[in-house]
Formats: sequence, C-alpha cells, structure tokens
Amino acid sequence: MYIKRAIEDYILRTTETFPVILVTGPRQVGKSTMLEKLAEPNRKIVTLDDPDIRYLAKNDPGLFMQRYTPPVLIDEIQYATELLPYIKMAVDKSQRNNDFWLTGSQSFVMMKNVSETLAGRVGIIKLLGLSTSEINATPSEVFTTDPEKLGKRTQVAKRLNLNELYSRIFKGSMPKLYTDDNIDLEIYYRSYIDTYIKRDIRDLTQVADEMAFYNFMTVVAARTAKPVVYEEIAKESGISAPTAKKWLSNLMSSHIIAMVRPYHNNLLKRVTKQPMLHFLDTGLCAHLLKWSDPEVLERGAMSGAFFESYVFSEIYKSYLNAGKEPPLFYYRDKDKKEIDLLIYQNNTLYPIEIKKSASPGKNAIKHFKVLDPVTQPERLDQPYRAQIGNGAVICMANDLLPIEQKNWYVPVWLI
Repeated sequence: MYIKRAIEDYILRTTETFPVILVTGPRQVGKSTMLEKLAEPNRKIVTLDDPDIRYLAKNDPGLFMQRYTPPVLIDEIQYATELLPYIKMAVDKSQRNNDFWLTGSQSFVMMKNVSETLAGRVGIIKLLGLSTSEINATPSEVFTTDPEKLGKRTQVAKRLNLNELYSRIFKGSMPKLYTDDNIDLEIYYRSYIDTYIKRDIRDLTQVADEMAFYNFMTVVAARTAKPVVYEEIAKESGISAPTAKKWLSNLMSSHIIAMVRPYHNNLLKRVTKQPMLHFLDTGLCAHLLKWSDPEVLERGAMSGAFFESYVFSEIYKSYLNAGKEPPLFYYRDKDKKEIDLLIYQNNTLYPIEIKKSASPGKNAIKHFKVLDPVTQPERLDQPYRAQIGNGAVICMANDLLPIEQKNWYVPVWLI
C-alpha cells in the first residue's frame, strides 16, 4: 500500500523548473518509493545500493551515463558523487528540465558536492517521515494560527484522543510502519539505528567509536524539547564539547534532529542564545530511551517533552511539504520566561505555547507579553519594529476556542 505524500505536487512543480531534482532526508522515509510512484513510464530507475552499479558509477561514470540516459532516477547518489560533474555536463548540453531525479540520505560531503557542482541546476527538496495528515489521508496545509483558517480545518481534520495521540507519538513517522501491520517496532528501530550508524556515520572521521555515538544519541534523545547545553551533553556522553557539537551537526544534517534558533531582536533584552533541540521522529526517540509502550510513555516523566516535539515536528513538516523553509524560532530569556515556538513571517511574530493539557488556562499565554517591546520602537530605528499576530496554545482541548481576542486554544489534532 502506498501512502500519498503531501509534497508530491511541489516536487512536480520543481521538475518543471530544474534539470535536476534531489530529494534528501533520513533513511526509510520513502524518498525512492515516492519518486518511483511519480516517475513516467519511460524514466529509467537505477539504485547505487547495487554494488555492481555503484562500482561502475564510481570507476567509469562516463560509461554509466551512456548506459543510463535521461530521463533517469538515480537512487542513493551519495554513494557515487563522481557522477555529479557528468550530470552537470549532460544538463548543460541538453538544456532540458526534468532529466535527472536523484535521492540521497543527507550528508555534509554529498550536499557540499551537489551545491558546488550543480549550482543553479538542481532543486533540493527535503522529505521527512509521514505527517499525521498523510497518515489520516486528510488535506495537508501549512500551519497557521489564523482562527478562521483553523475553523475551516476542523471540518476535515481527524480528531485524536489522548490514547490515539500517544500511540501515534510512540509509533513514529516511518512509512513502513503504516503499510505493514506485522512489523515489530523494537526490531525495526534497532535495525534502523544500526544501519544509520554503520552506513551513514562510520565514514565521518569524527566518529570512530560506534557505541560511543549510540550512547551520545541516547543522551540527546533525553534532551528533546530542551535548550542545547553542549557541555552537559558532552559530560554525560563522555566526549569533549567540540565533539558533541560536531556529532549534533551530524544528527542535524541527517534530519534526525532539528535545532530551533532563539528569536533575537535588539529591542528584547536578556535573550538567551542557546538553540532548542527536537527529535524529528518521536518513535525513534522513544526507542532510544527504552519506553516500552504508549501508555507508559504518556504517564511518564517525559510525556510533555514528547508532546512538544511531536507538535514541533508536525508544524515543521507542514512547511517542508509545501516547499517552504520553516520560519520557526523560540523565545527564552535569562529570567526563564519562555515561548515554545514563534512563527516569524512578513515582519509579524505569531507566538505558540504547547501544553499537554485539556484546559491549560489563561496562564499559558502569560509570557506572550514579553514580545510587546518589538511593537513600540518609535524612539529607535525602524528596522527592529515587528507586529504581534494571533497566538495559539496547542493542547488537548476538544475544540478550537478563544482565550481572548488574539489568542486561541488549538486542539493538537488540528495541526
């Protein structure tokens, strides 16, 4: 069974603009499956996972290009970046769009080669695991705090109760888990981590000890939905702070985690500079931390952190699936006043608080007022001025309800 991906329309539009598209993202999120589904009947499909084909691509890329002429889909391009200059020559000669479709698990080396070799010729598209909208076959929309648009979405979104939500959080976002009911979650994620470390990580010179990296991933998983303190992560992992920083970059480039930048404005004082860390697949995070089932996770000490990372990842994916870069920030100052998420668009800030509660109360928006100074810079330079838009408290409420004129309770099933 194939689950239709929300990003498909954006991919097809991108193929009309560029001769090459590269779909990148973590392992097993369905990059190849999706492109094979979208491929025209005459498009050749070749995977560099095949050792014989990979050998040809690496050692005689010219012959490879003669054998696999466009239109072609080349899977796992990171295994033979030697092909990239030849792809560049081919597209420069043909001057046609839509000739080469590439997939690759993100890595520093591959992205550097693609950016340098195919500059101006390639559309790079990020694909993550399934969103809840994709799983439920409901329309996917960029998340907004606009109550009118959210009201319309209540007519199509599928409601989730607490148990259903945590089953979704515990299971994660990998397509295979939703197309095959016989898969054992523990075996699947154990194999996933083993493959990720041995195939994606071992070639990076910073990672010499696979067990040390596994331990590091576990330490990072325990900090989902928390600000990053490199020294603490390093100490608990038994590695140096510079190594912790490099390894976090590896996780980020692989789209295992996202790091949310703190919002900074010269009119806001005492703002911290630490990024906020979120695991992008809550199922992988739960497996690393040895949570045994959804009910135990929901009652456990990290229940709120998992809820927050799930909400973040759904909002993050809603932007990527529309072909947009997520304009997401968070706020935290030295007085420990915090806003979980800020959407910053068109010089307007939309504050979002995330609470695992059915009735969070007005207290949930008490820190929104720390943003007020950005609207009142008359005595200072104009460039720092911003507006404050509608705010939201994403929670376990049953319905979309107003807190006050500009702020609303938003049920988690609406995102």
